[in-house]
Amino acid sequence: MKDIEIAQQVEPAPITEIAAKAGLTADEIDQYGSTKAKLKLPLPVKDTKRKLILVTSINPTPAGEGKSTVTIGLGDALTKNGQNTMIALREPSLGPVMGMKGGATGGGYSQVIPMEDINLHFTGDMHALTAANNTLAALIDNHIQQGNALGIDQRRIQWKRTLDINDRALRHVVIGLGGATSGVPREDGFDITVASELMAILCLSENIADLKRRINKILIGYTHDRQPVTVADLQVGGAIALLLKEALRPNLVQTLAHTPALVHGGPFANIAHGCNSVLATQASLNLADYTVTEAGFGADLGGEKFMDINTAAVGQAPNVVVIVATIRALKMHGGMALADLGTEDIAALKAGMANLGHHVQAMQQYGVPVVVAINEFTADTAAEIQAVKDYCADLGVKAILADVWGQGGDGAVELAQTVVELADQPSEFKPLYSVEDSIEAKVQAIVTKIYGGAQVEYSTKAKRQLKTFAKQGWDKLPICMAKTQYSLSDNPKLLGVPTGFTINVSEFVPKLGAGFIVAMTGNVLTMPGLPKHPAALDMDIADDGRISGLF
Repeated sequence: MKDIEIAQQVEPAPITEIAAKAGLTADEIDQYGSTKAKLKLPLPVKDTKRKLILVTSINPTPAGEGKSTVTIGLGDALTKNGQNTMIALREPSLGPVMGMKGGATGGGYSQVIPMEDINLHFTGDMHALTAANNTLAALIDNHIQQGNALGIDQRRIQWKRTLDINDRALRHVVIGLGGATSGVPREDGFDITVASELMAILCLSENIADLKRRINKILIGYTHDRQPVTVADLQVGGAIALLLKEALRPNLVQTLAHTPALVHGGPFANIAHGCNSVLATQASLNLADYTVTEAGFGADLGGEKFMDINTAAVGQAPNVVVIVATIRALKMHGGMALADLGTEDIAALKAGMANLGHHVQAMQQYGVPVVVAINEFTADTAAEIQAVKDYCADLGVKAILADVWGQGGDGAVELAQTVVELADQPSEFKPLYSVEDSIEAKVQAIVTKIYGGAQVEYSTKAKRQLKTFAKQGWDKLPICMAKTQYSLSDNPKLLGVPTGFTINVSEFVPKLGAGFIVAMTGNVLTMPGLPKHPAALDMDIADDGRISGLF
């Protein structure tokens, strides 16, 4: 049975009941129909244990890892075990939904609902971000058209337009054609909405005042004498912020088992920081004893960024890190072909487990307890499962089998019990680097300690930027690495645990409003393209409004 068919069989509880279960009164939410709501600001605060569980994974493969599914199943299992629990997840982007990767609502019997709404337009947050982003772009071009009092050099505008769909044709465009009344011609480009700095700002802001402060700090470009120009200089920060006033508020939904879930914000982890909003995480910590949240892609991307960017913004480090792996994916990391993954192969599995071990050790550097969740597939054999458990035991961590796709929370009871035990253990969080370190030192720390790389090479442009950023004082910000998710290196074809590799930084992108510097590596793209057979080809809607083909 397909995920959407499973979800359509479950009658959602009224969102007012879910809110009450989370300790929210009717006055603390605004309903968006009967199954969705937005929390009102400021956030309510209760006396809770404030245990934060971070779910991350090995490097993803076409074989599937199921990180969101495990996150949701673990949340339901904690609830089943009698723990006051909430889940905090990112919102899906229409790019992967209509493209190849799929949605972000889990799978099988571990899903958040209404999955059709969440995977499509939801409460309109993505559209608000797209509109706000492109309003700023229009205001920049209008300023230049109307006399350019700030002296903006149109060749050095940093701000791009956005669209929340994969559209490779828009990566590089020319605008302003059509004569004197149609603007000043210049080169431009589109990013996918989830890569926009406004998305990062939305996910890191604490309130409206912080939202406005961050928006005003956005670097939009440079003058002809190469001085930075910000949104504050353009005097439109308030206008951009008001377009995001509703989008800033976390969205409340539920799992199939009616566990409260906050789904809010959606930055990708390969080209952005990959974590749901700080407000959603803080709201969950304020309301529930256990918050289960997820960072995008593998521990080398979303996991590292949660630790080194999000933790400071949330104000609390994770109490436990759960690393998700599947036996199928581990065998693929060990060199097995995708078509053969249903066959038992202990040798390939043992070779691929090095990728899991690398991520375990990388996360342990932060001083937080780690547990491995083996996301079960039907073809997994007893020998393969035991091999993973033995390997992890040698590393000093538990590996626990979880059948969350087939059984929901019932399939993760042991995992939930272990998480509760680990969350009570004392731990001392240690960030990977100090923000006072140089940009080069911070990048080097990530590359050597998290990726296992040998060195970093910088392009001529990147070297020039390092000097400029240091003069501007921008070098005292965290680093957000933009890198392929498929490999620890910047080459997506190098699976497993490559060694001796060099990470190539092509350029840096200052995200002053978000409060970090993006390092662009390899051939990573901020506007993806659609595959030969996009998922949209298999989707339809019946005359009665029933949706099909959405996973």
